[in-house]
Order: sequence, then C-alpha cells, then structure tokens
Amino acid sequence: MSEAAKQTDTLPPFKPLPQKPPKVTVEHLNGGVVTIRSDYPLENMPRSVVHMLEDAAADHPSRNFIGERDITGAWQFITYGEAAARSDAVASAFIARGMGPDTPLMVLSGNSIEHAVLMLGAMKARVPVAPISVPYSLMSPGHEKLKHVVKVAKPAMIFVDNAELYAGAIADIDMTGITLVVCEAKSGGPDKVAADAVTYETLCLTPVDRDAVIANMEQITHETVGKYLFTSGSTGMPKGVLQTHGMMCAVVAGQEALRDEEVDPDEVPETLEWMPWNHISAGNISFNNVLHNAGTLYLDAGKPIPGMFDQTIANLREVSPQVFGSAPIAFAMLADALERDSELRRSFFAKLKYMAYGGATLSNDLYERMQALAIEETGMRMPFTTMYGATETQGITVVHWITERVGLIGLPLPGLTLKLVPNGTKMEVRVKGATVTPGYLNDPDKTSEAFDEDGFYKLGDAGKFVDPEDPAQGLIFDGRVTEDFKLSSGTWVSVGTLRADVVASASPLLQDAVVCGLDKPYVALLAWPNMAAIAELAKGVATPEEMVAHPAVIEAVRAKIAAHNADAGGSSNRIKRVHLMAEPPSIDGHEITDKGYINQRATLERRAHLVDKLYADDPDDSVIVI
Repeated sequence: MSEAAKQTDTLPPFKPLPQKPPKVTVEHLNGGVVTIRSDYPLENMPRSVVHMLEDAAADHPSRNFIGERDITGAWQFITYGEAAARSDAVASAFIARGMGPDTPLMVLSGNSIEHAVLMLGAMKARVPVAPISVPYSLMSPGHEKLKHVVKVAKPAMIFVDNAELYAGAIADIDMTGITLVVCEAKSGGPDKVAADAVTYETLCLTPVDRDAVIANMEQITHETVGKYLFTSGSTGMPKGVLQTHGMMCAVVAGQEALRDEEVDPDEVPETLEWMPWNHISAGNISFNNVLHNAGTLYLDAGKPIPGMFDQTIANLREVSPQVFGSAPIAFAMLADALERDSELRRSFFAKLKYMAYGGATLSNDLYERMQALAIEETGMRMPFTTMYGATETQGITVVHWITERVGLIGLPLPGLTLKLVPNGTKMEVRVKGATVTPGYLNDPDKTSEAFDEDGFYKLGDAGKFVDPEDPAQGLIFDGRVTEDFKLSSGTWVSVGTLRADVVASASPLLQDAVVCGLDKPYVALLAWPNMAAIAELAKGVATPEEMVAHPAVIEAVRAKIAAHNADAGGSSNRIKRVHLMAEPPSIDGHEITDKGYINQRATLERRAHLVDKLYADDPDDSVIVI
C-alpha cells in the first residue's frame, strides 16, 4: 500500500453527502466526439420562479425569506407571505402602467430585500428583469458599460436603492422614456428623491389586482423570459443573455434529481450569500434553490477583499449555513479566520453538510486546511462540491459525490447532454438541454455564432476525463481554448491548468496569477501575493510595495516556483520569471469580476509594461528569476 493510501486510511470518514452517486452514459462518435448524459431523469420541473414563491408562501407564510442588516447592524427580514404580498402589489403597479415582456426593469443596485421584491413582482407581470453589475455604476468614471447595457436592454424602468449614491450614473444615462424608481428609506428621505422619480414604497402600496396578476402568471411558460443577465464583457462589451423560466427551473430540478434524502419539513435551510445577483451563481442557482426549498437567505455585505471580509466573519458568527459556497479566494480568508477563532469555527460547522467552491480550482493546501478544521470541530471530513457553467447555460455539471480530489468540474446535471469535441490538443466543451439560453438579446449574429450545427452551445472551455476508462470519476477543467497560446518554440501552453497548478504549488504565498508567454521563449507570471501570508515573512515593513520587494518574500516565492518547476516536466509548464504585484486587480480595469475571478486578457493588456519587464534582457530587481 502506498504512503498516500496509508495516510488516507488514517483520516476520519467524510460526513455523508446526501446526493446520488455518479451514473452516466458515454457515447463515442465519429471524429473523436464524445457525448455524456446523466442516467438520472429530470422530473417535476417547477413551472416558474414566481410559482415557487407562491408555493413557499402558501406553505410557510410566516417563515423568514430574506434577511438584511439595517443601518444599525440589526437583521431585518421579509417573510414568504410578505414577499408574496409585496410582489403582488409591485406586479399590479407594473400591469397598470402597461408594462410587460417588451418593457424591462433594470436594477443597478446590489442584493437587497427591495431588489428581490421588485424582481419577483416584475416576473409576476412578465416584465423581464436586468440586474446590472454595481461597479458599472459606481466604479466606472465614464459609465461606458452601463451606457451599453442600457442601449441593449432598452429598459422602461430603472431601480436604484440610494438616489444620491447612483446620481452620477443616472446623470450619464439617456433617461428618455425611462422611469426612475428609488428607495426613499435608503435615499435619506423624500427630500433626496427627484420629483419625477417613483418610490419603491409607493409601488408596494399599490392596491393589488389579484385577478390581473393571476392572469399574467397563467401566461408564464418555460419559454417565458424572466431575466436578462449580462456577460462580464471580457471579450468585448457585455452581451445580454436571455434567461427563461425553464432554464432557471431546470437547474433546480436537476439538483433535486440528484438529491438522496427526504426533505425534513422542520429544517429551514439557511444560506449566507455575498455574490451578486447579476450572476447566475447567486442570482439564479442559489436564489432559486432557496425559494424552492423555502429556506432563509441572509444577505452578506462582506466581500473577500481586505477590510470587507470582516463583515462576512461577523455574519458567520450568527448564521450557521447548511451549505457554504464561495470562490477560492474567500476560502483562503475564511481558513485564516477559522484557524484563529474557535468560537467562529464552532458556529461555522454547527449545521454544515458540505462546502462548495466555484469559478476557479481550490488549491490542495486550502482543501487540506479546511479539512483539518472540519476534523478538529466535527471529528469528520467535510465533502466539497463544485458546479460548472456559464451565463448562457446556468450550471451544467456538478460534483455530486464524495471525492478527495479538487479541480473536478463533475458530470452533467440530469436533462443535459455534454459534448466534447476535438480542438487542437484539447476537447472543447459544448452543451445542449433545458438549462441553455435560446440566445442573446437583440443580437441574432452572436446567437448564431454561439451554437454549433447540432444546436450545442459552445462554451470555449476544454475538459477531459479523470480516467477515460472510468467516466464516473468525472471531468477536469482543462483551461480556456481561447486563452491557450504557443511559445516561440511552437509549444502550446495550457493557461488554465498551469495557472491553477502554480498557484496551488506556491500556496499560501500566491493568491492568483496570470500566465505570460505568447510568442516568447519561456513562460512567466504576473502574480498577486497573499498579503496575509507574506506579512509573516516581511517583518518590519508596512506598505504592499515594500512587502513584495522584501528579500525574504522574494526568496520564498523563488523556492516555491523552483519546487513547482522540478516536477513540471516540459517548457510549457515551467516558470522562469515572476513579478509580484502590489496593486490589487482592478474592477474598473476589468481585471477582476465582482465575484473575484481574474480576467487574464484584460490584465495582460492593462499591465503590458510589467510583461515587458518580465522579458527584458536585463531584468530589474522587481523580477524574480527562477
């Protein structure tokens, strides 16, 4: 028996994961094409998002639906019964104004009770909702992306919660024919509200025309568009992706088809969510699952960035989630906090069934740290799951079984067919099924380009089996087909896999990185250090600039990368130079999304001067030569 196997045998067992084991059908077609389908049937799809609300309100009218901290820091809640009633009033107001499928509501503000009520009310009136990334309004001096999405969506109404905070963004938009809605309570009172604006409070006081609301809801089908979600714009301006009720409900039904336990009617699932509702992960998958299970959603104003993660920690002292999901960057900060604080650790693990990561691979170091914490607190290891997808597809694969391996993207959800198509040295991922969008808003050309001749959506990513002889072990993310490049030698570099591997190898010193080397003789990195980790090495200095230049930090990073290179194999996996960046990734510069994911292309363009330093014949002291 190997040493690794012996070590695994000495570890405590995993907490049971209440999901069914892998069961798929794989077909090998002409030209090396492979298709994969789950053998579990997709059953009992909800009719729509708002029908899920109606069911939850009927069964649990007094149960808390959404919690949000007020200005004093106290939790304020809306119950399912209150949400159903207020959304009826909002729907009645929209219907009375003649709004419908061709008159969208755009939401510029972040997650809030008001946002949820307006969204659900709009859906009841068959008004599409377009939640927009908050940085487009608050962190972009020219508001170029905001102007673009307004032009594409053509909203009849725009909501901002705080009139003063969003005044600059509204002033830059052509508001002709658009009604502005503001929250009077969050704007500081009626004096802060423009005379031509409508207040959220007024909409909620609209007399309910229940017959009209029911008549509109009767017209909702799985083909009805409920939302427009905009892509990140990493390859150009954001595209508006049609989100039908069928797409959103199919993800819920797919996850339910994998459930392997009876629902406990006395258990109220609690979820803590910081990720924004303008993305599928929080806005569709998490939000709609809360609705379907009549759970309670706590809105977390924290973010996994220095100075703001303290709010998440404070929330986790009061909220013990059954499932905790986030980006790997958040798990790094969480592990630091849990290792220091036994009371926080007790609260975090009190009801936890499993953890989930997404958007990037969780490093082995982080996985092991979280497992050590779970063992210390519960006596058991904790399952980790992950879901993979895109704005155009919702979630399409999931790890729904216990595995000690990180980096998997799982297997297809029930109701979907995954197709792997040879593309150079990789297998490109395509998908067809109930969760996939019918297309882009007002853009038939891009819609046509996005699908292949068989109607499969082309994600632009690559995937491969852990073991082609045993497909049930799942798929691994194999990078972006469009990100990969060749060195000057003609050797291909797999950016996605290399980036994940080198950051994991350098853990905990590196937080993230971008891979450089297009048409160059070797691979180099622009890397963001984990400031908390390097602070332990950079004693006696205070600023980030001083920390990244500290000799102990430089030597530690050099040693970690050298160790990676020793096991890396060929030139496509070896790193020869590294530059540590003190400046964090810029949201306004499109280097990082509001979910914390790095945009490789935007970073290389914005920091081209640093790339030049990496490849200088005589590099300066800021370049770590391996």
